[in-house]
Amino acid sequence: MIIKTADQVSRFTWLKRFPIPRNFNVTLESRIEPGRAWPATAGAIRKKAFDIYRYDPDSGRNPRLDRFHVDLDDCGPMVLDALIWIKNNVDSTLTFRRSCREGVCGSCSMTMDGTNWLACTRFISDMATPATIYPLANMRIVKDLVPDQTHVFAQYAAIQPWLRSKTPKPEKERLQSREERSQIDGYYECILCFCCTSGCPSHWWNGDRFLGPAVLLQAWRWLTDSRDEAKDERLDNLEDPFRLYRCHTILNCTRTCPKGLNPGKAIAEIKKMIVEREG
Repeated sequence: MIIKTADQVSRFTWLKRFPIPRNFNVTLESRIEPGRAWPATAGAIRKKAFDIYRYDPDSGRNPRLDRFHVDLDDCGPMVLDALIWIKNNVDSTLTFRRSCREGVCGSCSMTMDGTNWLACTRFISDMATPATIYPLANMRIVKDLVPDQTHVFAQYAAIQPWLRSKTPKPEKERLQSREERSQIDGYYECILCFCCTSGCPSHWWNGDRFLGPAVLLQAWRWLTDSRDEAKDERLDNLEDPFRLYRCHTILNCTRTCPKGLNPGKAIAEIKKMIVEREG
């Protein structure tokens, strides 16, 4: 199923954890251990269990899964509300990112019941029991549900995501027709939550050189913008066996975009533009 709106969640239930062979070179420090089971609030009638990934690098302990019981009658409807409730009422050390609570900033992206999404737009009622929450995959974990996004933002900076012009600066703004403006619809809305990049197997395998779906969607956003005058330079920067062509059209990126965008289509458009340029 292609996710077309932020209200949709895939109807498929994917495997939450993949079994790993014993000799897979996974360090003992990476193995997730059973954590603490926090007691439910006394008097709570409607309760929901959450298994949440916990990791504190300063403690020297392995990652663990703690179980919390949220009083649904004292909590908002979204997963982010549940996390805030846990932090305020149960364990103040629980660490996660959040900001707008409106699905705009992308701060609260995480893996919930095996699907990358935004905690502020995922309903608690849509979660399994117990619900499972992990940080985004394929990123070093700073603490608990906070991934280190230094690398993916460095890749974003590498495409020079700003308007590049060669003609003299106009007295006012650079104008576009309505048709020209419509060309960036479906691309400018990206909020850089990196749900797609975290879910991309090609980025798992070649994340040091493959730019990943979020960055490539942003690259196409500038390539298709009629006001930008650095198309050839941008294509030269992308035309590389790894930066662009490690995409194997798996389309996990499109399935897991909480904004309903299609990074797979954007990557295909870049490849098409490179072919057309070569004639």
